[in-house]
Amino acid sequence: MDIPTLDILKVEQAAQAFAALGSEQRLSVLVALVAAGPEGMAAGALAERVGLGASTLTHHLRFLAQAGLVTQERQGRRIISKANYARVRQISDYLLLTCCADVDAPSKEHAHD
Repeated sequence: MDIPTLDILKVEQAAQAFAALGSEQRLSVLVALVAAGPEGMAAGALAERVGLGASTLTHHLRFLAQAGLVTQERQGRRIISKANYARVRQISDYLLLTCCADVDAPSKEHAHD
């Protein structure tokens, strides 16, 4: 089956994002950053929130950043990690792109718009 792609998100990018989320710890990190809002979180607070050591957190943040799901910026001596809400929306939209494509009359019970 051919999967239509969004102009912005290619199948390879979607696969990389989903692979990055294939770890419970990385998923927990992203969920914590989404919950933190657009201000993001400093590494120490994030590590405490998700129960990871600094080096393990750094490892997982690198995967998430490579997939475009997280951005990081230096603020003085601190590194602030933030969820990339646009990419999170893109992978969600990617999953729903073909929703009900094979159904004659989609049910309104699962509307996702």
